[in-house]
Amino acid sequence: MTTPQNSVPATTGATTTRSKSGAWLALLLAGAFEVGYALSVNGSEGFTRLTWSIAALVFFLFTLFFLSVALKRIDVSIGYAVWAGIGAVGAALLGPVFFDETLNLAKGFWLAVIIGGVVWLKLADGPRPAPVQS
Repeated sequence: MTTPQNSVPATTGATTTRSKSGAWLALLLAGAFEVGYALSVNGSEGFTRLTWSIAALVFFLFTLFFLSVALKRIDVSIGYAVWAGIGAVGAALLGPVFFDETLNLAKGFWLAVIIGGVVWLKLADGPRPAPVQS
C-alpha cells in the first residue's frame, strides 16, 4: 500500500510534547554555546590569540547548529530572543569570572529583567488551543 505524497503523519500529543521538549533542550544548548562563544571572542583579543580564537570558532559552529535544530519546532521570534537572552545573561555573569569586568546592582537588576522575559517567552510558547471545527 502506498501513501499519498502530501499526507502528513499523525502525531500524538505526547510526540508533539516530546519534540517540543527536545527543541527547548537544543535551544538551551545553543544558549550555553553562545555564552562560550561570547567569552571566547573576548578572550581572543580581536582574534590575535590562537587558542581563544579556535575556541570561538568551535563555540560559534555549535551555537548555530543547535539554534537551527531548535528553530525547527520553536518560532524564530521566541527562539532567537531566548537564545540571545541566555547569551547576554551568561556572558554578563561569567565575564567577571574570566575577565576584568564588573557586575553591579544595576546590571544585576536588568539581567533579572532579561531572565524574567525569557521565562515569560517560554510560557508564551505553551500549547496552543485546538482550532474550532464546524
